[in-house]
Amino acid sequence: MTLSIQDRKSAKLHTPSGFSDNAVKDLSGALTALLADCFALYIKTKNFHWHISGRHFRDYHLLLDEQAGQIFAMTDPVAERVRKIGGTTLRSIGQIARLQRLLDNDADYVEPTAMLAELRDDNRQLAGSLRSLHVLCEEHGDVATASLVEVWLDEAERRIWFLFETTR
Repeated sequence: MTLSIQDRKSAKLHTPSGFSDNAVKDLSGALTALLADCFALYIKTKNFHWHISGRHFRDYHLLLDEQAGQIFAMTDPVAERVRKIGGTTLRSIGQIARLQRLLDNDADYVEPTAMLAELRDDNRQLAGSLRSLHVLCEEHGDVATASLVEVWLDEAERRIWFLFETTR
């Protein structure tokens, strides 16, 4: 049996994981979409961090920088988890744009309270995606990913809480 060029190329990235092909496809697809959302939320959070203004500038600026760092810190573990289970993940900004479920904000000016509310809602959406991913992990018996998802969900809920309290 001879392998096609494409089969040989993809075989170089094959990582045996013990998961079925279907589980790898489902889990790596969900994790890659999560990764795209993380990058989109990271960029939006940094955008708002750079462009926040007003009387609470320093507090908001520092809050958003802290939250952006936390979101960015998720990206490598998410991508590496995809590889550990036998999948492949993001390769370009274009792929991020195609897969992200969170909306960009390219507005020239956004009121500070609107920025915080938008980030709160985006983090809520991310938390919902994390809950769905957790269910998928349970379906496929992926305890390790589920464990990571629980930590990321807790972090997202903390960001939601801080953003909610800041906009009261």
